Amino acid sequence: MLAGQVLAGETANNLQNIPLNDINDHATSLKAYSGKVVLLVNVASKCGFTPQYAGLEALYKKYQDKGLVIVGVPSNDFGAQEPGTAEEIKAFCSSKYEVTFPLMAKVHVVGAEKHPLYAALTGPDSAFPGEVKWNFQKFLIGRDGKLLARFKSQVKPDAPELVQAVEAALAKS
Repeated sequence: MLAGQVLAGETANNLQNIPLNDINDHATSLKAYSGKVVLLVNVASKCGFTPQYAGLEALYKKYQDKGLVIVGVPSNDFGAQEPGTAEEIKAFCSSKYEVTFPLMAKVHVVGAEKHPLYAALTGPDSAFPGEVKWNFQKFLIGRDGKLLARFKSQVKPDAPELVQAVEAALAKS
């Protein structure tokens, strides 16, 4: 199955089953993180919010042993701020911000070619519907694969409301 295809009957409640590819172009899905709390972030290397990579990495390091995984999803949809290839994105993230959390292949998060995962996250059946407005929007997904919260780009990874939501999600078994 190709990353852009969706199985019949996929809904926002089945986010873990929607296929996507990792930054190395290997097929995967959020099911790889089943039982973990996922903070999914559409990222870009040339954005005013790009320094949030440092905060995301710090959040990941602080909570990964408790079950948090941050998943970066590069997108070039806003201001062409992620023009790089997968290799360039990996090199940038590792050299500039020492990113160790998983990165996915570059996808569209808006428009006609919107990835099915983002269609589920933002569509009318989502708990938090509405288009992604810019880079570094954050979606908090519980251990059960259900969307728990959504944060605007301006909400930094160390913002009290985001940290509290992460801690609450991690406290649920």
